[in-house]
Amino acid sequence: MRKQIALYIYNENLLRKDQPLLVGLSGGADSVALLCVLQELGYQLHALHCNFHLRGNESDRDELFVTELCRRRSIPLSIKHFCTREYAQEHHTSIEMAARDLRYEWFRAEIKGTGAQGIAIAHHRDDQAETLLLNLLRGTGLRGLAGMQSHRDGIIRPLLCVSRKQILHYLSSIHQDYVTDSTNLERDALRNRIRLDVLPMLEMINPQVGESLSSLCSVLQGSLPYYHEGIQTSMRNRGITPNEFGREWLSDRPEMNVLLHEWLRPMHFNAAQQAEMLSAATATSGRIWESDTHRVLLDRKALVAERKDTENKSPIIREEIVDRMESANRFTAYFDADSITLPLQVRRVKTGDKMVPLGMKGFKLISDLMTDCKLNRFQKERQWVVTSGENIIWAIGLRSDHRFRVTDHTTRILRLTADSPSE
Repeated sequence: MRKQIALYIYNENLLRKDQPLLVGLSGGADSVALLCVLQELGYQLHALHCNFHLRGNESDRDELFVTELCRRRSIPLSIKHFCTREYAQEHHTSIEMAARDLRYEWFRAEIKGTGAQGIAIAHHRDDQAETLLLNLLRGTGLRGLAGMQSHRDGIIRPLLCVSRKQILHYLSSIHQDYVTDSTNLERDALRNRIRLDVLPMLEMINPQVGESLSSLCSVLQGSLPYYHEGIQTSMRNRGITPNEFGREWLSDRPEMNVLLHEWLRPMHFNAAQQAEMLSAATATSGRIWESDTHRVLLDRKALVAERKDTENKSPIIREEIVDRMESANRFTAYFDADSITLPLQVRRVKTGDKMVPLGMKGFKLISDLMTDCKLNRFQKERQWVVTSGENIIWAIGLRSDHRFRVTDHTTRILRLTADSPSE
């Protein structure tokens, strides 16, 4: 097994021996085998162990085991304790996802803090098969069928080339013990049911099913660059941007379903939400879908996406007295300085706000002005105005107020520039 892993590391260009390497060490058979193999291969190791405090005495037992293992092998060890249940409640997520998020957040922080080339984790060939089947059951695209990659974002998987049986045989051959997580034997988790029930049944049909599914993942991973190139070309040709997906492309045609899936993929929307969006081509504008990270608005001509954490900082307004007006843009406006009451204030637009748009004689609600300018709901929420006393003199990026315009009688011209508009 050691030679097989060494060849896999070489072929995949996964690791270097002249740089330190972190290893995720749970104490289970897979992570223990990974630690031992990598040490035998001559890598500079530093083990990381997570104690999630989810299994009572078992969690403490695992910590003691890895501590003794690393002591015997003279491998540095760092241990992190997590309040996993509290995190899950606070972030409204499952215990499983909370543990995953906490684990990888710490791993990536340690990679950055130590200057390590990455962190090796013990996913193996059978885990790859489980992942593929799990993604199939949940509904997935080509990327989901491609499974786990050998190296991505500092996460390195040197054991993807070997099976669980090989790992256990290796540990037996070097007389190395390990601990067993009792929760892996419980069938309440979908992945466990796949591991304990589905894969053994498939092995009765094809004893090499793990290897076959893993090979499929490898083939699909090799296809991903070409798939990604085709998707990007199709989106460009249709005018689809990261923030907008035109209504005209919403249909039940398979190729449009794929494009929408890929457009939504970084935003973490589920399959049901995607199906609703796909059928919304003729629906009334205004509906909003939300994921953990994004909002998507059904606007007049397109689905419009934005991150939930999009900052809407108050724009910085620069005030200058100038001799003449020059060609203006959306974020520059000119006023009769003597008609302005200082200091100027900047605030978000409110319900009922009105002004006299430049070139008009009567008042107009800024909400109507924004509609005339075809702003979508997200843009309306982020609209800023400049006030002089009780008067709005400028809806930034839209119109200035006619009452405060520069005329033939103006002696001093005030130029306002929004240096950092938030759109």
